[in-house]
Amino acid sequence: MSRKIWVFDTTLRDGEQVPGAKLNIYEKLEVAQQLKKLQVDIIEAGFPASSEGDFQAVKQIAQQVGSSSNMMITALARAVKTDIDSVYNAVKYAENPMIHMVLGTSDIHVEKKFSKSKDQILQIGVDAVKYAKSLMPQVQYSTEDASRSDFEYLWKTIEAVIDAGATMINVPDTVGWAVPEQFGDMIYKLNDRIKNVNPDVLLSVHCHNDLGMATANTLQAVKNGADKVECTINGIGERAGNAALEEVVMALSTRGDYFDAFTSINKKEIINTSKIVSSLMGLDVQVNKAITGDNAFAHSSGIHQDGLLKSRDAYEIIHPTEVGLDDMELVLTARSGRHAVRNAICNLSIDINEEQFEDVFADFLELADAKKEVYDHDLFILVEDYLRRHDKMANFEKHADAFYVLEDIQVISNPIFPSATIKVSKGKESFRASTVGTGPIDALYTALKEVIDVDMNIMEYKISSVTRGKEALGKVKIQVQSHDKTYIAKATHTDVIRASAEAYINAANSIIVEQFVPTEV
Repeated sequence: MSRKIWVFDTTLRDGEQVPGAKLNIYEKLEVAQQLKKLQVDIIEAGFPASSEGDFQAVKQIAQQVGSSSNMMITALARAVKTDIDSVYNAVKYAENPMIHMVLGTSDIHVEKKFSKSKDQILQIGVDAVKYAKSLMPQVQYSTEDASRSDFEYLWKTIEAVIDAGATMINVPDTVGWAVPEQFGDMIYKLNDRIKNVNPDVLLSVHCHNDLGMATANTLQAVKNGADKVECTINGIGERAGNAALEEVVMALSTRGDYFDAFTSINKKEIINTSKIVSSLMGLDVQVNKAITGDNAFAHSSGIHQDGLLKSRDAYEIIHPTEVGLDDMELVLTARSGRHAVRNAICNLSIDINEEQFEDVFADFLELADAKKEVYDHDLFILVEDYLRRHDKMANFEKHADAFYVLEDIQVISNPIFPSATIKVSKGKESFRASTVGTGPIDALYTALKEVIDVDMNIMEYKISSVTRGKEALGKVKIQVQSHDKTYIAKATHTDVIRASAEAYINAANSIIVEQFVPTEV
């Protein structure tokens, strides 16, 4: 019978320990509300003893997010009375609150961090659990640095705190030291002993990614009996981060045949949650990151695109809609094969024969080498240019003149009067605008919006370097919304201002393309 695996999200505690990722109280509430939509089982809302601000944030989350839901709200405490009191006073407003405390069990922590004997540390833990248990029925005890601990001392500690009243035991791989096979063996033995002592106690794991094995260790723990996984959105966290919630959840879902386990996560909210966390914390997601990276469901290789068009399961084990995306993305580049380009042209209802297509494909490869990525509106222009050169436009409906082209641009950046002047063409028409803004990009986009007659709002703007050196290419990616539909456009140039303008125009042209493509009924 398939097992339910509890999902404990620590984005607002361990995830927030990333330098520069500190959230204010309103941002924490926004993330917590989204985690509620994601349907995590437990939110670790912070470390209330660390500051008054964090205490108030945890309290607000308990009151506004946890009071109307059975989702558990917890926060971290060290095994000392003042920390436990802080957690209690912050989370007690939730319908289902829990106190979570942590204390080291490895020789390094016991001898070097605390300078105490093992028996002394064990007694501190027992006393802390008994005190926490007098305040709340749900108490989690984390054995910090468990993966480097002497196993029998680790077990002695766990047995003692269970006897003292702990309802959940968390086994952290605090410094990412573990490897899957060894970690799985340890969890198997602990699970067997815990279930013999008290079958109602949940066994949890919290894995860090210092050696890149956090997700693998977490999944191996599930396979060996762990009832609960502690994760963060996008795998953020201290140092190299934690096990990524989206990776663990989708692995359990996709490989249910192997793990025989499931979660209650609303998978369609995964991408939304990833974007909110990334945006509020200012932490970009690695482009090839599993599940939530920009390229996670994008295909540019001709071999892959050909296989996908023949049968999606050839190169796709997760359907993008499962995690909240619209669909897979076939990116047209110089590596794209004939099948992918032909399919894209057909999807635009452009009717050309095979001989014409071969010539258009040659033009496509030349453009792709220069432009890096080819859009649907580029295909219209390529086809029409070919037909015009060969005097075959008579029976072909013209569309190329409907698209905007950036002709010239000048941007002045200064702290007093940032301004932009642009020249854009559309067919034989030419448009000019000069505007000011709060900064160079704001001035630029204000000018473009003035001359481009497309209703769209910019939802996200990202800039990154894709090469190195003084001639480095800057890549701009924007996400826009038009009539409740989202569009993503990119552009690359050594001049990031020009790349920003071209990305905006690519987005506008993508919206215009929709007018020419018949809607499927």
